[in-house]
Amino acid sequence: MRLFPTAAAVLALSVTSLGAPAFADDHDVAQAVAADYDAYLEPLFVHFHQNPELSFLETATAKRMADELRAAGVEVTENVGGTGVVGMVRNGEGPLILLRADMDGLPVIEKSGLEYASTAMQVGQDGQEYPVMHACGHDVHITSMVGTARRLMAMKDQWSGTLMFVVQPAEERVGGAKAMIADGLYDRFGKPDYALAFHVNSGMATGKLSASEGIQYSSADSVDITVPGVGAHGASPHRGKDPVYIASQIVTALQSIVSREIQPLRPAVITVGSFHAGSKHNIISDQAALQLTVRANDEDTRAQLLASIERIAVNIGKAHGLPDDLPVQVSVSEGTPVTNNDPELARRLNAVMKRELGEETFVPWEQKGMGAEDFAYFVTEELDVPGYYFSVGGTPQAAFDAEEAGGPAVPSHHSPLFKVSPRESVTLGTQAMIAAVLDLAPGQ
Repeated sequence: MRLFPTAAAVLALSVTSLGAPAFADDHDVAQAVAADYDAYLEPLFVHFHQNPELSFLETATAKRMADELRAAGVEVTENVGGTGVVGMVRNGEGPLILLRADMDGLPVIEKSGLEYASTAMQVGQDGQEYPVMHACGHDVHITSMVGTARRLMAMKDQWSGTLMFVVQPAEERVGGAKAMIADGLYDRFGKPDYALAFHVNSGMATGKLSASEGIQYSSADSVDITVPGVGAHGASPHRGKDPVYIASQIVTALQSIVSREIQPLRPAVITVGSFHAGSKHNIISDQAALQLTVRANDEDTRAQLLASIERIAVNIGKAHGLPDDLPVQVSVSEGTPVTNNDPELARRLNAVMKRELGEETFVPWEQKGMGAEDFAYFVTEELDVPGYYFSVGGTPQAAFDAEEAGGPAVPSHHSPLFKVSPRESVTLGTQAMIAAVLDLAPGQ
């Protein structure tokens, strides 16, 4: 039975502040979700968009999410893995399903032109103050989670099992999922039979949904290289060891890894995003610092990249005369594995999406870049939890048509111009999550 009609009148809906919804007909999911968005979720989305918080500092967002889940009837535990929130719903015999939404913003000043644009400022973990923006759509994800919880609580006669709502911190630093697992997420609340998540995609048209039956996102590692030197006068370079020159040689040599060491049909990226050294024209400094992002589509290539970076950086330092007690230092500060969808689960749920949301809604998955996701930590091979991560379109097709005709480019994720259509994104993401739960945990 298809639960998501594509055209029908919106049902009457009554809500109270932070209260569970009452629907005229539990079967018309698409209409009920749309009605809930118009009456309740839209101001909630605006609130989240205007009040973003940085990674591991999402205290107000976590508190609001805890309040929203409790109001929907969910049992809530706070401060899991830092600011993480876990909501549990036990509804008879059946599988345990994890539904995850990330909640952190980015240190970006918003220039979207939206009337509800963020003007938030926040002191980061480094003690510096930053502008903060939801420049990646996590406000969509947490709003949709509230809608999903409200809807499924109103449909408890149609599914059976246990739901684990995971409100995750620090996805942008690819550390929040790992922190929640380390804090005993599965030991304390149970090991899921399935794990589900989605991301709004500014590069996909609204009303469209897609998921891979294999790799969904690349790995990502943040690598820091510290190049020591021996300070000297710029007019007497022979009396020092110039870290700017040594670091420049490292930057150039790193390009040989992808072009000459990695098998040509294996995607890999090494990007030097930051190079800092020196303070004045005529001073040879005593240190240079490089920051890299490193991406791969499989764990073997990932390991090879990291090992090659360290080998090249350390040995170029030696080649330029750095003494053994003053070596180049290489460290990985943040990282996440490749995110792979479980093939069997993905085939099953992709078929569900086509059936319940319409064949025209589902489009084949295409990896257009090497973005990464720390959802991978919930579904690592050793944990043996089948995962399904899907993408929901966030930009109206008209915007893509205008760009193709020479108009303004559609802003990418992490851009200060980033914006998506919240109603279309939230409602489709919510419908998809509900469809997945109803299929995986059918009523008894």
